[in-house]
Amino acid sequence: MTHGSDESESGEGRPHYGPWVWTAYRAHNELLREKLEKRFDAQEGPWMDKVADVLVEIVNARWEGGRKKEKELGRLYARLDELLEE
Repeated sequence: MTHGSDESESGEGRPHYGPWVWTAYRAHNELLREKLEKRFDAQEGPWMDKVADVLVEIVNARWEGGRKKEKELGRLYARLDELLEE
């Protein structure tokens, strides 16, 4: 079958555009996903950056461990709670 063929390889006489249609749907969904990412980044990006910063600090504090870090973890979890309530 060539790109210009109007019949499927099965010889049923119907157009065989399924893969092209599937590709078009995937491209459409990818474009929509990209646009949504841009909108979320524009609207929620700064807040998400703050949440990500606190989460990184929490992970780092947990790795370091110890009683001294327990207080710091409590402070970081409190900051995370405040951000999530915004």
